[in-house]
Amino acid sequence: MAEIIQKDGTWTFDGDTVRIVPGNDKSVSLLRRTLGEVTVPLVALAGISFESGKKAGRMRLRLRDGADPLLQITGGRLDDASDPYRLSVEPGRFGVAEYFVDEVRHALLLEQMDPGALDAYVLPGPPLPITVGAGDETVTFDGERIRLEWNWKASESKQSGGTRTLAPADVRSVEWLPAAGLENGCLRFQVTPEPTRTPPKHDPHAVELWGFRKDPLMALVAAAVAARMPHPYAAGTPVPDTSSAPAAAADDASGTPGKSVMSETPGTPGSEDHDVLLRRLRELGELHQAGILTEDEFSTAKKAVLKRM
Repeated sequence: MAEIIQKDGTWTFDGDTVRIVPGNDKSVSLLRRTLGEVTVPLVALAGISFESGKKAGRMRLRLRDGADPLLQITGGRLDDASDPYRLSVEPGRFGVAEYFVDEVRHALLLEQMDPGALDAYVLPGPPLPITVGAGDETVTFDGERIRLEWNWKASESKQSGGTRTLAPADVRSVEWLPAAGLENGCLRFQVTPEPTRTPPKHDPHAVELWGFRKDPLMALVAAAVAARMPHPYAAGTPVPDTSSAPAAAADDASGTPGKSVMSETPGTPGSEDHDVLLRRLRELGELHQAGILTEDEFSTAKKAVLKRM
C-alpha cells in the first residue's frame, strides 16, 4: 500500500483504488471539502503524474473520459484549487509522491488498463441530498426532484414564476459554466429539445453565477444530476474519436500523453507469450527514444515487463 499525507489532503493506494480525502487546511477549496472523500477505482484511471517545484510539488490523477460525472460536466473548466484529483505536495515529501506515482503506474501497466473513453460512469458523483445557494438562487437535489428557489437577487421575471421543480427525466442536458472576465457563469437545466437562447438571468431553469466563492459548488449539483441521466457515450451516442489527436491521445501507464504502452497485437485473451512481451519492450524503447518516456519512467515500465517474462 502507498500513502501520502499532506495538509492539502491524503491519498492512499491499495493496488485497486486510489482513496482521496481532502485536508482540513484553510487553503483547501470549498468544493473539495463539500465533495468529501472520493474513491477512484483503477479502471477509471488513464494516468498519474507528479511535478516538482521550488515551493511545492503537484500530484495529479488523470481519469478516463466519461468516468466521472463531475469532470464530464466541468469539461476542464474547474480551477486547480477546486480540482479533487490534484494534491499539493510539500518539498520534503517529493520522494513519497514519486513512490506513490510509481506504484499506481506499475499497477496500470500490470493490469493493462484501457485508457480510452467509457460509456458508463465509474464514479457515482456527489452524495445526496445536496443543497447549494449561489448566484441568484438555491438549488436542492434529492435524487428525485430538482428544486430551484430564487433569492432577492433574481430578476423579476424569475421571481414572478415562483419556485420551480424538475424531475431528472424532464432534463435533457445540464450545463455548468464558471464566470470568466466580464462574462457571468451559469448552471442551466435544458428542458427543451433545442438549446434555449434565453440569457441565464431570465431563464427559469438556469442559475446566473457572478464569480463568487460558492459558484463552483453548483458544479456539484450539475454532476449529481448528470450521474442519474443517460451517459453521453452510451450505446446510440457516438464516442469522440481522439485516436488521431496528439493532445488527446491515450495516456500510457506513466501518465504521459502519447502512444499507449498497454497496446499489444491481437491474440488469445490474457496471452503472455514471450513474443508479446518482447514487442512491449521494443515499444517502450521506441517511446523512450522519442522522448515520450523519461529515463525513470522507461526503467520502471521495463522492469515491470521483465518480471512477467
